[in-house]
Amino acid sequence: MLKLKLQTGNLTSVSEFFLLGLSDDPELQPLLFILFLSMYLVTILGNLFIILAVTSDPHLHTPMYFFLSNLSLADIGLVSTTVPKMIVNIQTHSRVISYEGCLTQMSIFLLFGCMDSTLLTAMAYDRFVAICHPLYYMAIMNPRLCCLLVLVSFFVSLLESQLHNWIVLQLTCFKYVEISNFFCHPSQLLKLACCDTFTNNIVMYTAGAIFGFLPISGIFFSYCKILSSVLRVPSSGGTNKAFSTCGSHLAVVCLFYITSIDVYLSSAISQSSRKFAVASVMYTVLTPMLNPFIYSLRNKDIKRAMRRFLSKMFYT
Repeated sequence: MLKLKLQTGNLTSVSEFFLLGLSDDPELQPLLFILFLSMYLVTILGNLFIILAVTSDPHLHTPMYFFLSNLSLADIGLVSTTVPKMIVNIQTHSRVISYEGCLTQMSIFLLFGCMDSTLLTAMAYDRFVAICHPLYYMAIMNPRLCCLLVLVSFFVSLLESQLHNWIVLQLTCFKYVEISNFFCHPSQLLKLACCDTFTNNIVMYTAGAIFGFLPISGIFFSYCKILSSVLRVPSSGGTNKAFSTCGSHLAVVCLFYITSIDVYLSSAISQSSRKFAVASVMYTVLTPMLNPFIYSLRNKDIKRAMRRFLSKMFYT
């Protein structure tokens, strides 16, 4: 039973929420359990292989792969925040999450989600320097700057997550306790509030737009400069090489932002809770799962490092 605390005026504050998940059909629960467990394991193993391949191969100790390994780490954190709870809920036939657990899950989810965005921006800047200023690449992208960019990415993401957390903490009561998703999202919690949330929504979506617009602007600026520089290269070989180094990153950027914008618009415009839940699966599960495949399939260095790491591991 969900615990409710009665306050004055017949308003209620809750100590637990009820995650509705993707479906109420009992026959679909075993299928969802197998599907999400498989996707979770593939995501963890794929991103873990990227991290181990980069750290074990000295040839990959470069800024681009340093950012890639941090992106894989953020993807592991993002998917581990939501999917294990859903798997446990299906297995135990319990969809309850505590109020504190809900806020914690929401904060960590936003932290890693924003880190994905800011790290993709840092990777775009790295490609911009490598292609537009190749002679100064190692001087500009030195280890100190790379670590600084990752730290800035973390603290900016922490700021965004705590801002959303503060917005939700302003809610004094809730009229419903059923969250139409498989994890806690700030937009869903605002819809459950029994008080006026117009100001909260304005602040939340404005903050989301700012924290989303700045990384997109950085990526767009970097690739405009890259495109301008590449088009000035007379040889087709140089052009192909430049685009091959950016192809994987562009694919990941498109996948990430298409799914994240879909989630953003679904929460702001769509009245269908089911559509928002499906969009959330694309953003929180599918994107982190596909990232390792995109980088490994299109990147010869990663494939070579993975083969070397696997052969060394099995040989040992």
